[in-house]
Amino acid sequence: MAPKPSAQGLVPSVKGTVPFGEYRTWYRVTGELGTGRPAVVVVHGGPGSTHDYLLPLARLAEDGWPVVHYDQLGNGGSTHLPHSAPDFWTVDLFLDELDNLVKQLGIAEDYVLFGQSWGGPLCARHAMGRPPGLRGLVVANAPASYPIWLEEMARLRASLPPGVQETLVRHETAGTYDTEEYLSAMRVFYDRHVCRLTPWPRDFLSSFMEIYNDPTVYYAMNGPTEFHVIGSLKDWSIVDELDTIRTPTLLLSGRHDEATPAVVQPYMDRVPGARWEIFEESSHLPHLEEPDRFFEVLTDFLAGL
Repeated sequence: MAPKPSAQGLVPSVKGTVPFGEYRTWYRVTGELGTGRPAVVVVHGGPGSTHDYLLPLARLAEDGWPVVHYDQLGNGGSTHLPHSAPDFWTVDLFLDELDNLVKQLGIAEDYVLFGQSWGGPLCARHAMGRPPGLRGLVVANAPASYPIWLEEMARLRASLPPGVQETLVRHETAGTYDTEEYLSAMRVFYDRHVCRLTPWPRDFLSSFMEIYNDPTVYYAMNGPTEFHVIGSLKDWSIVDELDTIRTPTLLLSGRHDEATPAVVQPYMDRVPGARWEIFEESSHLPHLEEPDRFFEVLTDFLAGL
């Protein structure tokens, strides 16, 4: 496939799929792999979202870092499995997919991981294996412990305007997540703690709608919303293993983030030498909410590797 100019700039990009067992993983490479600087592999959130909302990171290729985006199994351009049992979707499945992608693209000897939201602990777990080609790790707006995440979600929900929390609880008890009333109340939380931009950027809306169109993975592992985690991840934590990471690590979060300081703190406390940057005007998406400072911080970290 001939490379085409990236939608995010003038650097060509190539799209394709790689085999993952009997399935396919969709990817997009912006820039040229293996030409100098390590590839930055962008691992999206969810689980069950898509790469779209992280497309602005393709801009890194303009400064010589090739960028790999991909859609995790079950969503976007990768194989969809809407009739799979909930227990099919596991952390190990997505770790295996990430390992496979890095090897299939021929970058296992020289790469950086950027994991956003759920992608953060996934990348941290990958780094615990101390792969020799992993040059750096960026954990953005991410939990290390879903029990801590749930505690903080409860605290943030308690500060919502009168009536919003009552509406959320009423529909969560009834399981009526797709009603207009529940979605409107959900949006109050999202506008405060997920994306503070109005209107929501197109790339973020694209990923949001991808989850809506096929919520199989999101419902199985997370739950119906960011703040109502009732899926298989609700008790998952990597806190006790964080001190095994030896990769240079950058932590990112927003001042208004659903990934509150209490959520991010375990990484800072336990990952040796970790550096933490908080974006004062951002919530969960600093790369969209404060792009200039975001890229300044990120490129500084990458250059230091």
